[in-house]
Amino acid sequence: MTNEMANSHWLLCPKCRSPLPPRAFQEADKAQCPSCWTDIEAHVFPSLFRPIQTGSAADAVMVEGESSCFYHPAKKAVVPCDSCGRFLCALCDVDFNSQHLCAPCIESGRKKGRQHHLENQRMRYDLLALALTVAPLAGLITWPLMIMTAPCGIFVACRYWNAPTGLMVRGVKWRMALAVVSGLVGVGLWLMFAVSIFLAEIH
Repeated sequence: MTNEMANSHWLLCPKCRSPLPPRAFQEADKAQCPSCWTDIEAHVFPSLFRPIQTGSAADAVMVEGESSCFYHPAKKAVVPCDSCGRFLCALCDVDFNSQHLCAPCIESGRKKGRQHHLENQRMRYDLLALALTVAPLAGLITWPLMIMTAPCGIFVACRYWNAPTGLMVRGVKWRMALAVVSGLVGVGLWLMFAVSIFLAEIH
């Protein structure tokens, strides 16, 4: 393996599985395999052309009495964990959200909900707002519930209009807008129904 292959990411030809040098896609998205001359089109990220960066290795304890890593006693400590206070070497130190943490503290914070920057799921407020405003219209028994669910759906849509969503979620704004419109229509229908009953009672 050459130094170029060791220090960069290489694509493989889909036909002959020969490695394709990254420089072949620096000028354009199309290139030819140098082995079988197959025309190849690839849309690559700029990071493909950057050299692979290796993490910093932990230094060994050189002086007797020098602080060592809690998890690697033979490695020199460089920083204490901001959560548990244990000494960490360069290998165990995780720079996370302007803090130096060890892996167990990050995992513990995730399980206990203390690490709010670690998210593996998000509430879909757009679907919740739609459910509150549209679902009661599905049946004759449930539509009277709109007097309560429609205002709640409008509130959810307005309150969480700019709430962050997943990268793969599309169409959030129009679902929020549809929920607001459906909620206003539901409230309007209820007001018309109440007014008609009131007028019928008068006459």
